[in-house]
Amino acid sequence: MTNEELCALAREAAKGAYCPYSHCTVGAALLTADGRVYTGCNIENAAYGSTICAERVAVFKAVSDGCRAFAALAVAGGRDGQIAGLYPPCGACRQVLREFCPLTMPVLLVTGETTFQTTTLGELLPYSFGPEQVN
Repeated sequence: MTNEELCALAREAAKGAYCPYSHCTVGAALLTADGRVYTGCNIENAAYGSTICAERVAVFKAVSDGCRAFAALAVAGGRDGQIAGLYPPCGACRQVLREFCPLTMPVLLVTGETTFQTTTLGELLPYSFGPEQVN
């Protein structure tokens, strides 16, 4: 799977977003170490605390299927269905990713129809707290 293909899957996943309050459309595509891809979109709720982000949807789908090793994540976001600008994972998503993903894992931040920036989980979450601190 190429980075471009993973970004395209994140853009496609964003089309399923339910975001009547923020109008922020977000999609994520999580590549497993064995080559499978799990996607997710943000799903808002009138009780804002019940809202869930695209990244956590993708992680939880993968983990519920037994996946525990991940190779890359692409995140695409925008307003009102138009993918544009950086929509990096929020703090809660970064911590969930930290539970299951290596700090060196690439995170592709989709900025448009064919463009993206590459970072790592470690760059997004410096000085993180992970499973090794409690084991």
